Amino acid sequence: MKKNKYKDATIITHSGRKPEDHYGFVNTPVYRGSTVLSKTAKEFKDQTGKYLYGSLGTPSSESLENNIKDLEQADGCKLTSSGRSAILLALMSVLKKDDHILLSDNVYYPTKIIVNDFLSKMGISSSYFPPDQYLDIEKFLQKNTKVIFLESPGSMTFEVLDVPFITKIAKKNKILTIMDNTWATPLYFKPYDHGIDISVHAATKYIVGHSDAMLGAVTAIGNSWMLIKDTYNMLRLNAGTDDIYLGDRGIKTMKVRMDYQLQSALEITNYLSKNNKIHKVLYPPLKNCNGHDIWKRDFTGGASLFTFITKDNTNSSVENFINNLELFGIGASWGGYESLIMPISPSRSNKHNKWKKYENSMIRMYIGLEDTADLIKDIELNLKLLSV
Repeated sequence: MKKNKYKDATIITHSGRKPEDHYGFVNTPVYRGSTVLSKTAKEFKDQTGKYLYGSLGTPSSESLENNIKDLEQADGCKLTSSGRSAILLALMSVLKKDDHILLSDNVYYPTKIIVNDFLSKMGISSSYFPPDQYLDIEKFLQKNTKVIFLESPGSMTFEVLDVPFITKIAKKNKILTIMDNTWATPLYFKPYDHGIDISVHAATKYIVGHSDAMLGAVTAIGNSWMLIKDTYNMLRLNAGTDDIYLGDRGIKTMKVRMDYQLQSALEITNYLSKNNKIHKVLYPPLKNCNGHDIWKRDFTGGASLFTFITKDNTNSSVENFINNLELFGIGASWGGYESLIMPISPSRSNKHNKWKKYENSMIRMYIGLEDTADLIKDIELNLKLLSV
């Protein structure tokens, strides 16, 4: 589909589908397979067929990749087996021995594991900058910094970064930028409009939308896309076809799901922010939340994922609150149809971890598709277990 011609709801509905290629069936069928036959020996020798081998791509993967690519206005997209493998693909595509990567300290914890425990073995060094010090990001750069990796907002503490400011600094210093865009998805944040080079997604979450498949996605523009494609072709971090099908089905309803969930999350976070047992709610769409002005400027919406801090920092009381909720499952993921909750204690690499004092009172909550009034009633009833 032509970029910028249609609005997101239309792109989600139509992009990637080619019913005429599949005997008129509306949805792209599941193509399972490894071997792809060539019509002639010359076609096989020259590798001119549209599909060459199952791990390189199928009509199933192409359908979802084109949808995500068009929605995010990228030059290309590759699907992987998980969000973690998507991060790995992006990093392996642009880093080599003796390079340095700078990361915002609020990134997804598995990103830190990949960087600290895997890339370090390959001679790639790393360091972190506090997300509330992004205006001073140049002082954190090193001579061999090749990549800045961002997550905005972070999926635990929800700091919002000024992405256009950071990418401008990066381009001045000939540094590539990668952004984990899982929270906003391609619906609510367009990374390439703000200077990003590569975008990664845990498509397991909102894109799949039903907690029944593992999937990752990497999009890119310009030369970065060529690097992603070449590395993918070498490593073949491909997703399973059945998971791809579930992602292709899930993305078709992503906008209606997320629009509803955003409104529900706003209602619930507004309720929590006014409750006398809550110290603070970390959710950028809230007007009184740090980073709201940047969120309002750069984002068109947001995920239904947020953190709140209780005034009661007694671990047993917080656990009792979580355990007694009827409509919230205790789980680490998000993006599905069901509401989730979990206690958190954010890990930070710097010496001044301002979240340390809240380690027994921070709760991350994800709002699903349940009735908002029912969720608030469940929360209200069990907040009584906390002291002020």
